[in-house]
Amino acid sequence: MSVYDFTVKTRKGEDFSLSALKGRILLIVNTATGCGFTPQYEGLENLYRAYHEKGLEILDFPCNQFGHQAPGEDDEIHEFCTAKYQTTFDQFKKIDVNGETAIPLFAWLKEQAPEDEEPVGLKNKAAMAAIKKISKTCVQPNDVKWNFTKFLVDREGNVVKRWGPTADPASFTAEIEKLL
Repeated sequence: MSVYDFTVKTRKGEDFSLSALKGRILLIVNTATGCGFTPQYEGLENLYRAYHEKGLEILDFPCNQFGHQAPGEDDEIHEFCTAKYQTTFDQFKKIDVNGETAIPLFAWLKEQAPEDEEPVGLKNKAAMAAIKKISKTCVQPNDVKWNFTKFLVDREGNVVKRWGPTADPASFTAEIEKLL
């Protein structure tokens, strides 16, 4: 099984088979517009602009499971992201990433990469410790801890890396370049 075996919903509610992205490198992220990590949209867009022509796709899945930080309808979330952060990468329908309502794609991603990479720096370690205490939906060992967890998928559809919410998208450059 690979990422290409999954179908997700577009922002408009239409089925989208990830097989359409075969041969591309994917960075799959659960996001929120009202989160302390929301400014990472800028870094994600910078990656997209730098590497899209070489084969990178960023798949943005808004998620309201963590502190209800993704309020609003899918179109409202999209308008916020494009207006404030000038995002141009694909944004999909709002989803759940943990629990019984998690979409199959995220259940599979968590199986393939069960742990976030260790946070770097005292500030990020402290942030993750606080997140661990307040997250009500992170109950299983491999659950997504919070918004802005990122999964990197190679051209063959295999998960090769998982970063936690505190990981700065700018720090992914070397990993992405290796896969290009």
